[in-house]
Amino acid sequence: MKKILPYILGIIMILGGVNHLINPEIYIEMIPPFIANNLANIGAGVVEILIGILFFIPTFRGIAGLAFAGLMLAFLPLHIWDVFRADPVTGNTLIAIMRLGLQILLIYAGWWVYKNER
Repeated sequence: MKKILPYILGIIMILGGVNHLINPEIYIEMIPPFIANNLANIGAGVVEILIGILFFIPTFRGIAGLAFAGLMLAFLPLHIWDVFRADPVTGNTLIAIMRLGLQILLIYAGWWVYKNER
């Protein structure tokens, strides 16, 4: 797992980042109204792509894990907000709760890569 997890996270980040840029409508609903949604979406996509690339460079893999954990932590309030929305973006409250659990696992995965690549 130590060898493959960074590559899995790298692929997820690159694909997710590209998806932010080519399918922004998926993500716009998750952005709170007080944040400039187009700028936030493009910024998130670019950052995700950059972090994803870092996972493939052994020297920067630990930094990528830490950056990934930080980004997932930054997104955590959005997933908490979705759980309590009357009409969750994820479709329903159960899926929003499951997505919140996944977010916590992703934070841990990034931290784990960071700790194991130092």
